[in-house]
Order: sequence, then structure tokens, then C-alpha cells
Amino acid sequence: MGQGPLTERIIAEFDGMSTQLQAAARYMLDHPSDVALLSMREQARQAGVQPATMTRLAKHLGFEGYDVIRDTYAAAVRSGYQGFAGKAGIQVLSQKLRGDRGQAAEMMDALAAHIDRLSRPEVLDQIVAAASCLSSARRIYCLGLRSSHPVAWHVHYVLSLVGNRSVLLDGVAATGADAIGRATPDDVLLVASVLPYTRQTVEIAEYAARRGVPVIAITDSEVAPLAQIATKVILVPTQSPSFFHTMAPAFAVAEILAALLAGHGGEQVLAELRRTDEHHAALNVHLKPRLGKK
Repeated sequence: MGQGPLTERIIAEFDGMSTQLQAAARYMLDHPSDVALLSMREQARQAGVQPATMTRLAKHLGFEGYDVIRDTYAAAVRSGYQGFAGKAGIQVLSQKLRGDRGQAAEMMDALAAHIDRLSRPEVLDQIVAAASCLSSARRIYCLGLRSSHPVAWHVHYVLSLVGNRSVLLDGVAATGADAIGRATPDDVLLVASVLPYTRQTVEIAEYAARRGVPVIAITDSEVAPLAQIATKVILVPTQSPSFFHTMAPAFAVAEILAALLAGHGGEQVLAELRRTDEHHAALNVHLKPRLGKK
């Protein structure tokens, strides 16, 4: 859900709330889908407040209780994704209240919290399990479309420096999906997609899974379409004060996966990197460091 049905009301009344109510309200602004799906107690826990605070917030906003708010958000979820324009409203109002510097600071704080979340044991376990599966594959097919393209591209690019096991499924001339037709159960499809999910990404992943190709997904929810298909899933947060979801956590995961895979290669990887360095030097790919003035 792009924004919650009470977003504008919450922002309008935010400055007049107590510190605890603001913490609960910020949770509602940042996690509108969770308001509909999680229990009030779990929402309070994640917001860092007492359950009674959620009830007080509901009354502050003019409702009899928090269940009414949850029902309102559930109805919004059932109505479907509201698009980027819907979420843009919250950014415009927020930026007007806080100013550009405040908006930038809030986005930085959100990114820092997301990256910190990736260091949790359960997420590290997901990353390590995925790296192990990728390491044992004959060939790694990388797929990410639209905003997820840099995630897939980065893994593919790093792996291209240390060998030729990676195949990027891109969209040039509408032939991007053709290569997956040669994949077997000895290969792996590494695929990234977050809300709003790209239809072609999901369809290609479903096709690969039907052919017995293991699917490793980088996505944003346990109930995301890719999570239902994948053999292994790495969950990344995407909430952002911006109208556009953040891809920084997914890109961080891509960097870690690529590094772990390279680290599994041992002497073979070192030999490939030496060849890569020689190739780049022969083509004068990189600028030479500037010499200091004498």
C-alpha cells in the first residue's frame, strides 16, 4: 500500500501529539500495510510503545478504538496498490512540515535503520544460505527489472570479474528471458523484486521454478509473489519517507552475496582476477592515479 487512508490526518495533527503518540503515528505512516495485517500488540512492540498508546492514538484521531483503524487500513489493502502518486502526497506534506534538510535527515535515518536491520542473525542466516546455494550452482542467472535491475546487475558484474558463470536476464530487444530456457536444476535463478512487483519478473521466476531451477529471491515480504516461488528468500525493507521505495538494502545484500561468492572461489578466483586486471590494463579501462607535483 502506497500510503495509509489516515496519512493526511496524521500529518496534520502530528505536531500536537505527545512523544509516545508521535512514535505510534510514525509507525502508522511508515508501515501502512502492517497496520492492516498485524495485531495491535505487535504493532505497538514494533513502534516501541505500549499497546494502550495505540488505543490513545486512535481516540486522538477521532476513533472509538484501534480496531476501527485496522479495519480501515484492511479495506485499503483490499482495494489494491495506490501507486507512486498516492505516496507522493505523504512526502509533499512531510517535506513541507520538516523542510528539505529535515526530509533528507529522515531518509538518512531510515536507511541507517534498514541497514542495521540487515545485520540481524535471521537475515544473515538468509544471506549465508543463499550464498551457499549460489556457490554450488553450475550457472547463476540474474534477474531484476525496473528499480530492481541494479541489484541483479551488480551481482552479475562482480561475478563476471571472477569467471563466466553468471548470465544476466535483461530486456534488450525483448530477448531477456530467452537464456533461462537453457537453465537446468543444476543452475540457480537469483531474482530481485519489491512492491510494486513487476509482472514479467514473477512470470520468469515461475517458469524457472516449473523447470526445476532453484529460485533465490531478494524481496520485501514473506507474502510477496517471489517468496511463494523461491527455494530461499532474503527479506529486505523498502519503506522510505520518499514517495519511492528504497532499494539500498537490496543493493547491500547484492554486494554481500557477490563478495561471499567470490570468496568461495579460492585460487581460481585469484587467477581470474589477475586475468581481469591484465585485460583492463590492456584496454586502458581505468584512469591512472594522478602523480603528485614535484
